[in-house]
Amino acid sequence: ADTAGVILAGAPHESDAVGLVVDVGTNAEIVLGNRFFLLAASSPTGPAFEGAQISSGQRAAPGAIERVRIDRETLEPRFRVIGSELWSDEPGFAEATADTGVTGICGSGIVEVIAELFLAGVVTPDGIVDGGLAARTPRIVADGRTFSYVLHDASADGRPRIAVTQNDVRAIQLAKAALYAGVRLLMDHAGIDAVEEVRLAGAFGSQIDPFHAMVLGLIPDAPLDHVKAAGNAAGTGALIALLSAAARREIEGVV
Repeated sequence: ADTAGVILAGAPHESDAVGLVVDVGTNAEIVLGNRFFLLAASSPTGPAFEGAQISSGQRAAPGAIERVRIDRETLEPRFRVIGSELWSDEPGFAEATADTGVTGICGSGIVEVIAELFLAGVVTPDGIVDGGLAARTPRIVADGRTFSYVLHDASADGRPRIAVTQNDVRAIQLAKAALYAGVRLLMDHAGIDAVEEVRLAGAFGSQIDPFHAMVLGLIPDAPLDHVKAAGNAAGTGALIALLSAAARREIEGVV
């Protein structure tokens, strides 16, 4: 039903371009095709994208880190939290976040921080937090037999520090691999190597930065300006079906 709603809202079955619609959640619903064919699948991505299984993960609420950038030279981070438009290195950030604090990392923040760590060379292509860089920055710290990257040391305000651990990277690798595998299987079944456009749907999917999603290998490569958020497509599709008998007949035929 979710996938049918997404199709009704996004209308990939009316497009000439071969598109991919991904509703990312604990299960990812994937639709590939255009007006000539449609293929659909579901991938068990698990709850990592929603903050579960992540050491500092949390739901998207005020105080959660949602955007991250890491300097390629200094390896210093800057971030934004839900509830404030300021970046952490801008004047007034501490005052703007005084009520909420910096409490954890939500799904969009997890995607961005791991993609940024990869682009900065802190995370290797196979997903290892490179402890050899500890000499360059105090943000890379030993964590048992592995290493972690300290994104925000919150101990000054009585909160635990927020770090990205080796296990966090592995949890995201598993989740994104499940999603990408579902997409790749549909593309193989359709006999295509590329898609012309991508729509990211769902409460989490709509918040993902397309560039970081592609860096992470969450979605196949596509022109960046052809990757767009689709909002709560399943909910929109449900509204369309409730309000229109013709739309109900249409989606029954498409399904």
